[in-house]
Amino acid sequence: MLEVMIGVRYMHRFFLGFLFVVFASFNAIANESKPNITEFMLENGLRLVVIPDRRAPVVTHMAWYKVGSADDPKGSSGIAHFFEHLMFKGTSTYKNSEFSSAVSAIGGQENAFTSWDYTAYYQKVSPSALADMMKYEADRMRNLVLTEDVFLPERDVILEERSGRVDRSPSAILSEFSRAALHVNHPYSIPIIGWEHEIENLQMDDALAFYEKWYQPWNAIVVVAGDVDPQETLKLAQATYGKIVATAKPSQRKWTSSPAPVVAQTLEYRDERVTQPSWQRTFRAPSYLIAEKGEAEALDLLSTIMGGSATSRFQKEIVLEQELATAAGAFYQGSSRDMSSFGFYAVPRGDTKIDDLAKAVESQVDKLLKEGVTQEELDRARQIYLKTIIYSQDSQITLARIFGSVIAIGGSVEDFTSWPDRLRKVTVEDVNKVARKYLDRSRSITSRLLPKEG
Repeated sequence: MLEVMIGVRYMHRFFLGFLFVVFASFNAIANESKPNITEFMLENGLRLVVIPDRRAPVVTHMAWYKVGSADDPKGSSGIAHFFEHLMFKGTSTYKNSEFSSAVSAIGGQENAFTSWDYTAYYQKVSPSALADMMKYEADRMRNLVLTEDVFLPERDVILEERSGRVDRSPSAILSEFSRAALHVNHPYSIPIIGWEHEIENLQMDDALAFYEKWYQPWNAIVVVAGDVDPQETLKLAQATYGKIVATAKPSQRKWTSSPAPVVAQTLEYRDERVTQPSWQRTFRAPSYLIAEKGEAEALDLLSTIMGGSATSRFQKEIVLEQELATAAGAFYQGSSRDMSSFGFYAVPRGDTKIDDLAKAVESQVDKLLKEGVTQEELDRARQIYLKTIIYSQDSQITLARIFGSVIAIGGSVEDFTSWPDRLRKVTVEDVNKVARKYLDRSRSITSRLLPKEG
């Protein structure tokens, strides 16, 4: 499963925020104190996180690797995502599809996903099957068997996936080039699935080298959430993952950096397949991991005030009052290891011209930069931000995914404990400050998706 947002609708909540509200949800429903999350470090460097959740006899087992498409070697874009597919092939211990068949036979669920920062594999099964899941997952960490008969057909599958997800989707095509313009000289500019001409040239030796370099216990995080006991889970992990011997030394993730943006760019893509035009403007902004103190929290609240709720400025002014758009919103993508993005989007209603819609959005942003936000808006956004996700994020897979992703990008389990307090400390001036600092139109990327003329 390719983890990439295509088009104009983006997830604009950071996982550290999810961490708090998920715990709030757990407490509200189970009427218990927050889960007793336990961490272990195996001797081979593998990190184990256990999140007991006794509400149902189910367990989610996730194996995370701190490697994603941003780590693709130059000229070999798509190899991290390609490898996600290859991990479902046979090993020296188990034949092709045996792992998936075992999950299916017991009525379990499985999947995998790749982002720019990490790759993860998970199964949702009964607690009695956890030992087998660990056995299979640990086995394919080091015992994968690749041959040309496996590699070449799967490369064709990836090419077809790209064709279906990107090449046949005008919004996805524009999204790729908009991202490339935003993250100049940085691996975030490269699509997770890879560029077609580079996928075509990927060789089996590329995959084997990638596997040997990154699929090692010291680069893995295993998260287990559900009806489990931490100490018993540790014993299972030691009996499976703990036996893995690393065959390569830890590798350092070395990325190029982007130059500071100095010009505004407008990208316009016209395609006869476009039935719904759209407009988007994106700015570079720091993620939680690299932002100055309080900036990321303020950016999250700013996105909610401008376009992240039913009471946001865009919703009230552009969608409801002016009736220029069917949708208009804001997003902040703070869950990454490096510089990320903040942006606005709008989809025109009826015969509304893109230029008129853009002016309406710009008018609201200009008003923000001139007058700032109000205390009432900030207080409402703060409450909305905490409350709206409480029940929707109440799931084992979400719990496991939150912790795995935070750790995989360089955070820690403890990061969530201070998040609510940091959020409460954000002031009106903090929000206004980040707006004026990062929403510089002269350094933005504007994307316009339109039907073909004539």
